[in-house]
Amino acid sequence: MSTADAVIREAAWLSTSGDGLPGLLSEVGGPWDIINAYWSRTPSYRINGIYVLRSQLADVRISNQRKRPAHKFRLKLIWIVGSTTTSAGIAETEQLAFDVAVNLLIHRIRGTLGDKTHGGAFLSVGETPGRNPEIIVDFDPPETTIDRGFLSGTVVYSADDLEDVI
Repeated sequence: MSTADAVIREAAWLSTSGDGLPGLLSEVGGPWDIINAYWSRTPSYRINGIYVLRSQLADVRISNQRKRPAHKFRLKLIWIVGSTTTSAGIAETEQLAFDVAVNLLIHRIRGTLGDKTHGGAFLSVGETPGRNPEIIVDFDPPETTIDRGFLSGTVVYSADDLEDVI
């Protein structure tokens, strides 16, 4: 397993549906229009998007001949004001819709009961004891973005990769 494809593996997991966890993409009834591995050169501020990034990679030695790469994922969230069908343009309604969409995202990050590997893509995700809190959501202040037509935030969590024998 290569550390180079961790962002792609995580974006694929977040895009998955039909496994008992909330489907996030609008094509399966979810609130998000796109889940993209990496930040686009020209990201659209006209669709609800999750951009999967990696802010840190640590090559952790766990024994004399074994390494367990550890990733810190950073998801950039963009939520378009006016994207809800109930009361487009009402700031409070949009903030609530964004909160609901983030809640669904957290459920998918947590994974299924008894399996925190994101379908076997990692050793564990969002479950590393002794590190910073497992999943952190930072919401950007709406007064700085809502007049520009969107809400935004960042989700940070860690993932331990499968071990390498060196």
